[in-house]
Amino acid sequence: MSAPIVLVGGGLAAGTAVRELRSQGYAGDLVVFAGEPHPPYERPPLSKGYLLGNEPAEKALVNVESWYAEHDVDLRTGVTVDSVDPAARTLRAGGEELTWTGLLLATGATPRRLAMADDSGAPVHYLRTLDDSTALKAHLTPGARIGIIGGGWIGLEVASAARQAGAEVVVLEALEQPLLNVVGPEVGALFAQLHREQGVDVRTGARIETIVAPSGADSVGTTIGLAGGDTLTVDRLVVGVGVLPVDDLAGSAGIAVDNGVLADAGLRTSAPGVLAAGDVANVDHPVLGRRVRVEHWDTAIKHGTVAATNLLGGQAAADHLPYFFTDQYALGLEYVGHPGPEGFDRVVVTGDTEGPVEGRVFRVWWLRGDQVVAGMHVNDWDAIDRVRELVGTDADEAALGS
Repeated sequence: MSAPIVLVGGGLAAGTAVRELRSQGYAGDLVVFAGEPHPPYERPPLSKGYLLGNEPAEKALVNVESWYAEHDVDLRTGVTVDSVDPAARTLRAGGEELTWTGLLLATGATPRRLAMADDSGAPVHYLRTLDDSTALKAHLTPGARIGIIGGGWIGLEVASAARQAGAEVVVLEALEQPLLNVVGPEVGALFAQLHREQGVDVRTGARIETIVAPSGADSVGTTIGLAGGDTLTVDRLVVGVGVLPVDDLAGSAGIAVDNGVLADAGLRTSAPGVLAAGDVANVDHPVLGRRVRVEHWDTAIKHGTVAATNLLGGQAAADHLPYFFTDQYALGLEYVGHPGPEGFDRVVVTGDTEGPVEGRVFRVWWLRGDQVVAGMHVNDWDAIDRVRELVGTDADEAALGS
């Protein structure tokens, strides 16, 4: 018997790739190592529908649990891969050595830790796994005081879920606006406005100096001290200050890493037979002309499909433009593009950014010179094709308003 194709990861990239391998006709042995005690699942529900209590955990699964046995996939949950030997085409996991004929590394990312919070002894949550979301959801109750450190996508989505659950919420963002490095000050201000309208205490330019955990029976919660002398008290802290790629398995195996596992446009790494996909993959993007590592749902799906094709000897390329979406209160958006290190020098907003949240329908365009480097619609669900069409082109403002 030939050695199996092995997929390492319990997220959307691995779950998509294994399904694609079967749908593309691969009938050989398949092994999936998912380090968590769950079948591969996608992460958006963890800060959206599941955290809100609107969706069951099962809805986050990439494939229903029974799919793996039905398609002769050896799914090993709760098992981490300890080492990989690319030259011998072997790996060690769960005390066993396994030979592979093709290997996909989809090991994802892990939250950046905030030592000040961790060392304080306060009740601190990070949101990355299904179990993280389950634990946090139990504390999003009416009247609970939730402090969120970080005003990025995760922080704002948790703020939305917490407010909709009736909790009191404060967001502490070190920069002058939420999402500043992603969308710029103009659009960051729109998100700050949205959350303030919903009762969130959004504090920008916030520098945390102390975090003092509750102590004793009479304690009223965790106290956060800010520069300037302000203090606030919360019941729970949520830290959302970004993630780091889990590339240590690859690095220890001698596979090239640099802010993730380095991969070409076909997701092939420096080791023959080894591919990388999803959040951990730092890919030489053939359209953008530079390396990108994207931590979003759509990229994981596209990578899973490309990886499956190329594990079977194909020549697919991960050439799609990065895309992401978010839902906060009655506001939903889709974003396409990647300005990269050169950034953007102009932001054009068309449409209505005021009024009731559900009635705010607008588009945002980020330009560098005359080139549209990214575009976004808000509550304009027929606009995504137009956004994709214009990103990467030279367009005047009249075209952007059409």
